[in-house]
Amino acid sequence: MKYQSHQIAHNFYTASVLLFLVQIIVGIVAALQFIWPDFFILNFNTIRTLHINALVVWLLMGMMGATYYVVTEESETELWSIPLGHLQFWATVIAVTAVVVGYIVMGLNPQTNMEVFGTRLLNEGREYIEAPRWADILIVVSVLLFLFNCIMTVFKTKKFTAVQGVLLGGLTFLALMYLPGMFYTKSMVKDQFWWWWVVHLWVEGSWELIAAALLAFMLHKLLGADVKVLAKWMYIETGLVLFTGILGLGHHYYWIGTPKYWLWVGGIFSSLEPIPLLLMVWDAFRTTRETRGVVQNKIGLYLTVAHAIFNFVGAGLWGVIHTLPQVNQWTHGTQITTAHGHLAFYGAYVLLIVAMMYVTLPSIKGVKDFNQSRGFLSFWWMTISMIFIVITITGAGMVQTYLERLLGLDYVTVKASYNLWFWIFRAIFGVGFLVGVLILVTDILTLGKKSVAVE
Repeated sequence: MKYQSHQIAHNFYTASVLLFLVQIIVGIVAALQFIWPDFFILNFNTIRTLHINALVVWLLMGMMGATYYVVTEESETELWSIPLGHLQFWATVIAVTAVVVGYIVMGLNPQTNMEVFGTRLLNEGREYIEAPRWADILIVVSVLLFLFNCIMTVFKTKKFTAVQGVLLGGLTFLALMYLPGMFYTKSMVKDQFWWWWVVHLWVEGSWELIAAALLAFMLHKLLGADVKVLAKWMYIETGLVLFTGILGLGHHYYWIGTPKYWLWVGGIFSSLEPIPLLLMVWDAFRTTRETRGVVQNKIGLYLTVAHAIFNFVGAGLWGVIHTLPQVNQWTHGTQITTAHGHLAFYGAYVLLIVAMMYVTLPSIKGVKDFNQSRGFLSFWWMTISMIFIVITITGAGMVQTYLERLLGLDYVTVKASYNLWFWIFRAIFGVGFLVGVLILVTDILTLGKKSVAVE
């Protein structure tokens, strides 16, 4: 291990992949509940909350682990405070565990979600940001400690790079965008206005900046791509995110009572963000023809390229097909939205974090050679399963749009008359995705144990 600080990155990676496994297991339970509503002791609403929150948290923990690695590597020094890093890791794990237990307890006995000091004890009931107020405070403290440690590390060495700047800028943006979700307003429209700042600007604002920085880091490490060229694409991505990410809120704003022009603004601009990341990869490959053939970490490069492609397809193409105003007025809130969300998160962030693990773990574990076959096997199981999941949900959304929005049938009638095969296929492909995740978790936890050690 080059730096002892990398052990903290390793801890975050371990926690994140285990939480990834939990997310997929509860996701399959949710898929089965579409077929058999009484399938599990916890109801669908609780399972859905666990599924979505686990996704957000494991990706966030993966980003924290990747940041601890990148900051120390770019600064060429240990963290400003290794004990603070360990403290922040365990505080995050304990807080997340407490929140999950709270969700489960409330699911079993809703009366336990009592009101304490003007806020609910276990679940605030706001979709996607259900965490109770005490957990919100702990999350903010954890992120502030994390940022403080990383920023002080940069100041300690005074070695500043473009990757560090965009990465820490994205993480600071992430911390700030969590704050609008920590207060209420009596107006539902105003509450939703601020709510979207968290739900939308996290994933289409701050997270895109983090993705740009991590992608640039990996392309430089794997291919030796020119850092100045990579920085150019990062800055273009930053400009697009600050421009299109904020304006992209419009395709949500229109539906909460804001003026009609927001639907046009949001639908047009929200699909542009992944383009610079795809161009960054294309440019890196164009300028590194000689070095591509000698890359040893094939799985790391494979996942890096796959991330850029699926980010463009999932967040870009699958987003634009239903966020354009002429389409979105019919499809908003249907299963087509769900299909876009699944493919966008998988391409933009799941593959990004998994790629970072495979790029950085060999260095963390002190190996120069490892068996990459399980990594490829995991990738194909997850990717093929996700493609079929998305096709299945898209088909369900098309049927739903036709029955609800064109024929005018009510939601409950449509839900009861869905073709059962949509839900059966989604559950089957979900199990296929679980197989890929199980292979991934096994490989990440055991990577390098039977490899050739670095001399």
